[in-house]
Amino acid sequence: MTKQESPAAMEERKIDTLDVSPRFTEHDAVRLNRMFRGSSTQEMLKGVIEGSLAGDVATVSSFGAESVVLLHLLAEVDRNIPVLFLETGKHFAETIEYRDAVVERLGLTNLQVLTPDEADLAKKDETGLRWSYDPDGCCEIRKVKPLEKALAKFDASVTGRKSFQSATRANLPRFEVDTSDAAGRLKINPLIDWSAEDIAAYLEEHNLPRHPLVARGFPSIGCEPCTHKVAPGEDPRSGRWKGWDKTECGIHKPGEEPFL
Repeated sequence: MTKQESPAAMEERKIDTLDVSPRFTEHDAVRLNRMFRGSSTQEMLKGVIEGSLAGDVATVSSFGAESVVLLHLLAEVDRNIPVLFLETGKHFAETIEYRDAVVERLGLTNLQVLTPDEADLAKKDETGLRWSYDPDGCCEIRKVKPLEKALAKFDASVTGRKSFQSATRANLPRFEVDTSDAAGRLKINPLIDWSAEDIAAYLEEHNLPRHPLVARGFPSIGCEPCTHKVAPGEDPRSGRWKGWDKTECGIHKPGEEPFL
């Protein structure tokens, strides 16, 4: 005789099944890319957010050189969209001041500040100098793990990646599935086809505040120890992790292929 499963065991099995089922598939990403082909960025964001086409959505913002453009676009649709900011403890003081000014200016009401696990810091970066000999390990502790934990409750994240920033971002689509995540979360890249000129024009048109470090030669801004000035004509992200064979913090994988 088959042993009858208890209600508690059935519920646990149901939860386990849901946990491993991907939220989005490659087919979903292709469908969304086709659906919004030819649409403006504003039309696409409005359609996705107001139409709940991507489920529960958050944006991840570094409040870096061009972050205010995406945040302004999102605020035009929903000022209460969750804005996840990774407080690594290594930011420029100017970035924190700029973050607070942008939040107030745009009327953002749902800033969520993510911090590293204290036990991880004590165990793996007690001196705070891991960035100097293991930048990947530092990013893992201060960015990747806190963000993974925070994103667990969301179905999709909106990024500020743009194709002109680096060769690793040149062929990304508007919609892609995070291949490093078994949950199958969707990544939305609204600005992927924007040029540097488009960004500059939008900033000017809407009179948006600039990050103060841009004028001082920092076109891409991350943590202070790992961000350097960039010479005119260089890749805008060439000042990140200068001297290291590293182009991303680990939140975005340089080898991810677009689903098109």
